[in-house]
Amino acid sequence: MSETAVVDWELDVRPVRSARIAVAAAAVLLTTFTVGGIWLRHSSTGVTFYASDQIAMIVLGVVLAGAALLFTRPRLKAGAAGVVVRNLFGDKAIPWDLVRGLSFPDRKAWARIELPADEYVPVLALRASDKSHAADAVERFRALAARHTA
Repeated sequence: MSETAVVDWELDVRPVRSARIAVAAAAVLLTTFTVGGIWLRHSSTGVTFYASDQIAMIVLGVVLAGAALLFTRPRLKAGAAGVVVRNLFGDKAIPWDLVRGLSFPDRKAWARIELPADEYVPVLALRASDKSHAADAVERFRALAARHTA
């Protein structure tokens, strides 16, 4: 699958609960480090802080907030062209002829796509904490898999 190709995805799923938590955590981190950076110079601890220390504190907050926002990236897309799984750091395109199923192993936080030779690809977009949203997505994925792998 080409990156520039326009594909009509029949299923496009993102996590719900973990994305909300990630956005809230990013907001808290950014606010905390920004306020801390601003108040840093006005500390009464006897240590002298400079403008560069304040800027470094705020930049650290931006970096940590960005890291928290990585948890909003997971996505599962499926269509006639195949399946694309995007987790925290990359995308993986899987043709339908390699897909053996989608499972939610016991006591695991997310689903996985089963591949030949006991291999699998974790799907962070389908999280157990999303309950009915994840269950509906699993049913829709399995229906698509039955149609495209037959």
